Amino acid sequence: MASDSPLVPSPALTADEVVKRYGSAIALDGVSLAVRAGECVALVGESGSGKSTLLRCFNRMTEPEGGRITVQGENVASLDAVRLRRQIGYVQQEGGLLPHWTVLRNVSLVPWLRGDTDAEARGTDALAWVGMDAARFGRRWPRELSGGQRQRVAVARALAARPKIVLLDEPFGALDAITRMDLQEAFSKLRRELEITAILVTHDLHEAALLADRIAVFRGGRIEQAASPDTLIHAPETEYVAGLVARSRLGAG
Repeated sequence: MASDSPLVPSPALTADEVVKRYGSAIALDGVSLAVRAGECVALVGESGSGKSTLLRCFNRMTEPEGGRITVQGENVASLDAVRLRRQIGYVQQEGGLLPHWTVLRNVSLVPWLRGDTDAEARGTDALAWVGMDAARFGRRWPRELSGGQRQRVAVARALAARPKIVLLDEPFGALDAITRMDLQEAFSKLRRELEITAILVTHDLHEAALLADRIAVFRGGRIEQAASPDTLIHAPETEYVAGLVARSRLGAG
């Protein structure tokens, strides 16, 4: 007999009991997380809590020792790592731009690697999305840009191939307050317009609440709680989460 219940779409990204060690140190201790298509989930926690390690498991920059990672329903262990990375946008800490390539060539990298005939046009569009004119900045070298401009270029590079999934590792942490706010607003708008699924690593709970639909709080390689910002504020599940919210003054005033 057919069910009248609506079909629930499969998550775009899943981690199921993922384990990762570095020597005797446990970076991920049986972490499970599911991210819905079009959702942004922020990973927050202290340095060494496992959040960046989990992020890099999704594009196979880090290989877990146990558990299972899936991207759009496929086990990443069965996928070619290079091809997988060309399908997922990735913004590293400090940008990671190639210093011997111009700005436009950096941004056009992934479309070019994928064989897109309009790679440069895609790069030009992506620069415009983050508020940089290719006619003005495209021929410059990364060393000729400010830190904020380099980070804008890094975000543009992650978006140029119009990926459905983007991973961001502390993308705005080193920026001044005004540049950070501008880039946060640009990313938030683009994510919704392009219907991007995103995982954002950040130390800043306020940034997480601003940009993410849900926040996963990491501690010692485990997730203490994964919930909406409002739920974290009003219904923290552990003393650690309650203390984190209180120290950040999230929701105060």
